[in-house]
Amino acid sequence: MSDDPRLDELAARVHSSRKYGAVSEALVRRIGAAELAKRATLEDAVKATKNKLHQVAGLYFAGGRPDYDAWLRRIVQAPDDAARRAVLRAIMAHHASTRERLPILDAFYARVFAGIGPVRSVLDLACGLNPLSLPWMPLAAGATYHAIDIYEDLARFLQAALAALGVEGKAEARDVIAGCPTDEADVALLLKALPCLEQLDKAAGSAILDTIKARHIVVSFPTRTVGGRNVGMRENYTARFEAMIANKPWRVERIEFAGELVFRMAK
Repeated sequence: MSDDPRLDELAARVHSSRKYGAVSEALVRRIGAAELAKRATLEDAVKATKNKLHQVAGLYFAGGRPDYDAWLRRIVQAPDDAARRAVLRAIMAHHASTRERLPILDAFYARVFAGIGPVRSVLDLACGLNPLSLPWMPLAAGATYHAIDIYEDLARFLQAALAALGVEGKAEARDVIAGCPTDEADVALLLKALPCLEQLDKAAGSAILDTIKARHIVVSFPTRTVGGRNVGMRENYTARFEAMIANKPWRVERIEFAGELVFRMAK
């Protein structure tokens, strides 16, 4: 970590903003240290750090600051499974990644998890609101779930949501590039996450895939921009991912959905 004396002030200024106040301290400091080394002034470094955080995370939340307390109440108070699924869908619509998956959600996990069960443990990296998809996942009874994102308040909400959904597990805020977890799991999920992580570190994708200790890794990529444009992302991400795993002795299956390209790997 940088010994630049301005790093404490940069981190304090980033955390004083409403939008980034809950971002993992370790991640803010790592990005901030890199920006201080490149920028002429502290002001420029603060601005660049916030911009980087927007690109990798803030861009994906719609409708302003999430009301996690209200969301949790709606989950807890849902009278039955059908009502709870409707609530979960409505909440997932607040994050671009899960919102894009809603039209295919009924088929997505049935196909992605097909033939690899029983799935007793899941590691969900850079998860966003994806853990709310749990009722659609064909997991074994008593399965555990470990969710990781960069937001402390999101992690607290997801921890409570896991309990409300009757799933044992934990949610935490962590910089997965600097500290990818090494829990053993049946399935690790990296859904539309690698492009964001590689904005912070171009070598992050390969390093994380090597570090993960899971029988199966599910990696996906968006095929359209957040704004819905088709700009050749399917072809570009396919080429980049195939180059990333070219020398790895893993079995890889490609699965295509409307709007999302999935690669399922057996390590």
